[in-house]
Amino acid sequence: MEDIMTRDAPPLQQTDFGAMPQIDLKRCALLFDVDGTLLEMAPTPREVVVPPGLRENLQMLLKKTSGALALVSGRSLIDIDWIFDPVLFPAVGGHGAEMRLDVETEAVASHAPPMAPELKKRFADIAQLDAGILLEDKGYSLALHYRKAPLIERALYDAVSAIRADLPDAIIEVLPGKFVCEIKASGVSKATGVRELMTNEPFQGRTPIFLGDDVTDETVFAIMPDLEGMSFSVGRHSRGVQGHFNSPHDVRQWIAYLLHNAS
Repeated sequence: MEDIMTRDAPPLQQTDFGAMPQIDLKRCALLFDVDGTLLEMAPTPREVVVPPGLRENLQMLLKKTSGALALVSGRSLIDIDWIFDPVLFPAVGGHGAEMRLDVETEAVASHAPPMAPELKKRFADIAQLDAGILLEDKGYSLALHYRKAPLIERALYDAVSAIRADLPDAIIEVLPGKFVCEIKASGVSKATGVRELMTNEPFQGRTPIFLGDDVTDETVFAIMPDLEGMSFSVGRHSRGVQGHFNSPHDVRQWIAYLLHNAS
């Protein structure tokens, strides 16, 4: 698989795409985080904007990879579909809690049970700390977004920690992200989702190439060597990746570059 992308390639910087070895789209699987990777962050999750041409370019890449392209996000699949409407993509949603392999059947596999209502309510009450905290109930997890109240971060995490300490036997995980704290079931993650994704057609046997920007993407960065794949960070330098994009804009430029130059 070394001819797909050489592991000794220099780190990718901005639009230096010509320095990258050629990618064979017939033999790789392209995996993209959404917020902060394909799309710029917005004041709230519902305010993200899909730039013109991105849906179409992703659709063309989906076709050129024979379906081996997936969005890997902390968002639910319903939310992902709302963003890219009317286009559907294979996806791992909810940090591995949901998966859709085939956009033709729209079948969704669930890998996490819903959070207990009483547990969810305790964490949901934290939103009362500040009017700028946005509460998102995903069923299997609860997200507290504080993009509009960044100064509340310490108090928010202190409140989460206090509840967590009071529930030592609860099988849950606190997942920090960019201006979001998510409480979800333990045992599922973007990494577990990607591992499973890569055991199914059309992803099986291909070389995964993953792009992500957040702390939650580091679990996927860590497993790429096991899958003989490669990873690239966006917006910040992360350990263990093969290169770095400065921004989602650069990622979108690379996607356009792939469509015109990859084999």
